[in-house]
Amino acid sequence: MKRALVTGGSGAIGAAICRRLAAAGMHVIVQGHRNLEAAERLVEELRFSGFSAQAISFDVADAEQTAHTLEGLLQDGAIQVVVNNAGIHDDALMVGMGSAEWHRVIDVSLNGFFHVTQPLLLAMMATRWGRIINMSSIAGIMGNRGQANYAAAKAGLHGATKSLAMELATRGITVNAVAPGIITSPMSADAFPPEVIKQLVPMKRAGSPEEVASLVHFLASDEASYISGQIISVNGAMA
Repeated sequence: MKRALVTGGSGAIGAAICRRLAAAGMHVIVQGHRNLEAAERLVEELRFSGFSAQAISFDVADAEQTAHTLEGLLQDGAIQVVVNNAGIHDDALMVGMGSAEWHRVIDVSLNGFFHVTQPLLLAMMATRWGRIINMSSIAGIMGNRGQANYAAAKAGLHGATKSLAMELATRGITVNAVAPGIITSPMSADAFPPEVIKQLVPMKRAGSPEEVASLVHFLASDEASYISGQIISVNGAMA
């Protein structure tokens, strides 16, 4: 059974991804940090449905804590699917943005990718099969007012995705990024009322977490073995 680690697995998109990967027969490790209880509830749901899952807590922005936790997970074998989904917003126009707002978003969304992925690579490479899927955002492609920190983190993730894909291309490991647009979630409901969505999205609706999860599931499958180094948008034709 392949093992999959989904960071930020307790959120709307992360939970949908966990469900799809578990249904595909993987053992899913649901990472939470500030919301471990939600991760544990999701694991209970997955186990009740007959799937294999566990919850784990660590801060992806903390390199030492992350390395220690991953070292323990690797005692049970390689993790062959990594979905770097953890990320945060701390929005402000740059003229009023403080250093803490800038660095915390970069630390979680970009440095967290490195902290999680790098320690898992050798074990993954030894199996000659792996899938690394980095969750980005349309902000990393188009930019967004008040999100210079978030857009910078996601754009940096794009460069890292393409570079790592080249490094692992002969090892049976693919590396891709998924860039959602406006996706239905408790957070987006306040930020994007229906009339705004109709103006911004050519399809006139928000996407669902399940639609994002479907793409992640495909990229994590054998069928996607020749797709690597790509930034794939899920955004209803916004760009």
